[in-house]
Amino acid sequence: MVMKVYSPEFRADAVALYLSDPSHTFEGIGKDLGISRETLRNRVRAERARRGPSGATSTNTKDVPVSEATRQELEAEIAALRTELKTVRKENQKLATERDILRKATKFFAQETTW
Repeated sequence: MVMKVYSPEFRADAVALYLSDPSHTFEGIGKDLGISRETLRNRVRAERARRGPSGATSTNTKDVPVSEATRQELEAEIAALRTELKTVRKENQKLATERDILRKATKFFAQETTW
């Protein structure tokens, strides 16, 4: 079997892709990128060990000053997300109520159709 040699950029991108979303699996990302699941798992382990237990990179982001424009953009985005979350929660509550009504109706009709 031939050993494949991947560039450091490809390796870093593969690890970053896996770490970007908790729902990703080694198997899924490995198939998508054409690499072994075990190879990806070893690379992710090495990256996590390099970052340390906190998962932070070597640069400390707390020391980086944030410009006022960036701060305003972030605050606007947070406000928009809070508004969206409020809307989604209301819709979720409505759907839960509708689901409960339909469950009760299903039980009623199930009793009515039993002869």
